Amino acid sequence: VQLQASGGGLVRPGGSLRLSCAASGFNVDYYGIGWFRQAPGKEREGVSCISDDNTDYADSVKGRFTISRDNAKNTVSLQMNSLKPEDTAVYYCAAHPTVTGWTSLDEGQYDYWGRGTQVTVSS
Repeated sequence: VQLQASGGGLVRPGGSLRLSCAASGFNVDYYGIGWFRQAPGKEREGVSCISDDNTDYADSVKGRFTISRDNAKNTVSLQMNSLKPEDTAVYYCAAHPTVTGWTSLDEGQYDYWGRGTQVTVSS
């Protein structure tokens, strides 16, 4: 099981980025996939997750971020709009095997992690 996050970069406040989590060794439609982030000096926090047809978002990103899954490409994406400086962090994707529509923003529930991608929101 491998996960690779990509798509990070430098963007101005109000801008958009689309992160992608590419999975190998398993099918994302049989796993819960979560996005997490860790800002300097802060603990890692859950951002969004998707499992089956269920999604969940942290309050801080609701209405701005959208998670989606492409089973054909075996990827999960995070579309981030209206970005703020406080969204600056390293973003990680993680996976938990499930077929029940389980969702969780608790990092302790996830079994597999990929390397992160840096997102910097600055003018």
